[in-house]
Amino acid sequence: MGVDLLNIEGLKALEHQGPVVMVNLMRFRDRSLDGDGSGWDAYLRYSALTVPMIKARGGTLLWTGDAKTVALGAQDGQQWDYLALVYYPSVAAFIDMMTSADYENLSDPHRRNGCAEHVIIATAEAYSKFKIG
Repeated sequence: MGVDLLNIEGLKALEHQGPVVMVNLMRFRDRSLDGDGSGWDAYLRYSALTVPMIKARGGTLLWTGDAKTVALGAQDGQQWDYLALVYYPSVAAFIDMMTSADYENLSDPHRRNGCAEHVIIATAEAYSKFKIG
């Protein structure tokens, strides 16, 4: 999956809805495609480069955790290794990061080397116990 899979049209429809939380679902490769450790190792390199880019755009990492099992629903195709919830003050901030030269040239290769699959779901808050942003 590359940045070419970015759903710009779908994201633009959310542009004026304020802050968003991106739900990241990741499945790691056993070995990084560049041969430098595991898929997890490559993801850690990706994260170290990407978190400062998120913060520079007013975003923040809210929560990360290991995916353990599907609790309800079909099992097939739903085996994820890791989840991350990332806050952005706007969809525009997310698009700006994902289409930046730094992301494409520095971060994205590590993500592709480490992740066999990476799905990002854009969410708009309906209810939260927590004040975000």
